[in-house]
Amino acid sequence: MQTLYVVGTPIGNLEDVTMRSLRVLQDVDLIAAEDTRVTRKLISHYNISTKLTSYHRYNKVSKLPKLLSMLRDSDVALVTDAGTPGINDPGAELVSAAADKGIEIISIPGPSAVTSSISISGFQADSFTCLGFLPRKRSDRENMFGSISTQSWPVIIFEAPHRIKSTLEDILGILGNRRIIVCRELSKLHEESFRGFVTEAIDYFDVPRGEFTIVLEGGSGTNSKSKNKCIQNYQEILDLCTLMRSDGVRVKEAVSLIVDKTGISRQKVYSMWLDSNKYT
Repeated sequence: MQTLYVVGTPIGNLEDVTMRSLRVLQDVDLIAAEDTRVTRKLISHYNISTKLTSYHRYNKVSKLPKLLSMLRDSDVALVTDAGTPGINDPGAELVSAAADKGIEIISIPGPSAVTSSISISGFQADSFTCLGFLPRKRSDRENMFGSISTQSWPVIIFEAPHRIKSTLEDILGILGNRRIIVCRELSKLHEESFRGFVTEAIDYFDVPRGEFTIVLEGGSGTNSKSKNKCIQNYQEILDLCTLMRSDGVRVKEAVSLIVDKTGISRQKVYSMWLDSNKYT
C-alpha cells in the first residue's frame, strides 16, 4: 500500500501554498482534484507536471474505487479547489475508505477559510462551530440556526453572493442582532472584512459579490423568554405579524416585540413572520 496525502492549497493567493505542499504535489504519482481546471492553475504556476484526475461530488461513486486501486501501487495527493480537503467536499469519503483499506494517510497542512476567518474575528474562539454552507430549504436552515441558538461560542458560515442577504436576514430573525464579521474574497485581490452588527451587514452588502465567510458572535448561552405570555394562539400571532408588516415595521423589531409578548422562541416567531407574507 502507498500513501494518500491530504494537501491544503491556497484559498485565493497562490503565494499561500507551503513548500511542503509543492514538494508533495511534485512527487506523487497522481493528484485527485475537485476541479482539475482550478488545480491546474496552481501546479502550472509552480511548474509541476504531475498527472491530474477529477474527484468531486458528482463522480465520487465511480471514481472512489479507481483511486483506491491506484493507491495499491502509487502515492496520491487529494486537493480541493481552495483550502483543506474534507471540509464541504467529498474528501472525507476517500479518506475514510482509504483508512479502511489500511492505506497510510498523511495531512499536509495548509490554508483554510475556517481558521483564516476566525483568526481575524476578534471573538474568543477556544471553541467554535462551523456550519459550512447552509441548507437551501428554509425550514432546514431554521432548524440548524435553532440548534445553535444557545451556544456561547462563535459560528462560522460559508455563503454565496446571491444568498448572503437572505442568510443575514435569517440570522437576524432567528438568532438576533449579534456582532458579526463578514469576510469577502479572503486572501484575494478584493479582500475585505466587514465588522459590525447583523443589521448593519444587511445594509452594507447591497450588491454583494465574491465568496463570503461569516463569523457570528456566540449567544448568551440561554434563551430569554418573557413572563408575559398573553398571546399563545397561532392565528393571533399570524394576524399580529400581518398587521406589523402592513404598518411597515421591520422584521427585527416585529420579531423582538412578539417574542417579548409571547415568550415563544425567536425561531418560531420568525417562521410565523415569513408565513404571514403569504397572506399580504
